[in-house]
Amino acid sequence: MYSKDQILSTINKCLEEKGTRKFTQTVELALNFRETDFSKPENRLNLEVVLPKGRGKTVNIVVFADGALAADAKTAGADVIISGAEIPNLEKKKLKNMADNSEFFAQPQLMMQIGKSFGQVLGGRGKLPKPIVGNVGQILKNVRNTVKLRTKGKNLPTVHCPVGTEKMSAEDIYENISAVLNAVTNKLGEQRFASAYLKLSMGKSIKIGA
Repeated sequence: MYSKDQILSTINKCLEEKGTRKFTQTVELALNFRETDFSKPENRLNLEVVLPKGRGKTVNIVVFADGALAADAKTAGADVIISGAEIPNLEKKKLKNMADNSEFFAQPQLMMQIGKSFGQVLGGRGKLPKPIVGNVGQILKNVRNTVKLRTKGKNLPTVHCPVGTEKMSAEDIYENISAVLNAVTNKLGEQRFASAYLKLSMGKSIKIGA
């Protein structure tokens, strides 16, 4: 696996080329694998990793809920609260636009209604709401710092995820990358890694350890 120096060196190379943009660029990690058939259920990656230093950018949280749960979600900082009564009149286009930079949660009792109305819109984007079970505040806090790693078919042995932004320190980005690498290694083993690359949103890919 990669040493801390190798990873930090690659991060610094990325940050040196950030230039001046009108937006904050994301630092993206790409992992390539060898001899791994991701069509087999035991090899598929479907991981959620909490980044110890956070994502470095805001993730909107949309919660479908009524009553006390809606109030708790609002207190916990949810950006949008949608009641059960609003679901039938909610425009699919509006929800589709929200999906690009939002995570969705729902009161368990509303899950079936949401699935019938918006299963196609959200399901295709991997954004179907998760049922809220447990402490709402802790759930929403964690999701703001969580990234998802999912494989898509045996002919695409690569996964991508954000690990920070250009405004974060190299050390903080390193800690986030380490968390992702550890999670993937625990699932597949170190021998399955072929290569790893870092890039900024508008930058070129730089191979770790090159």
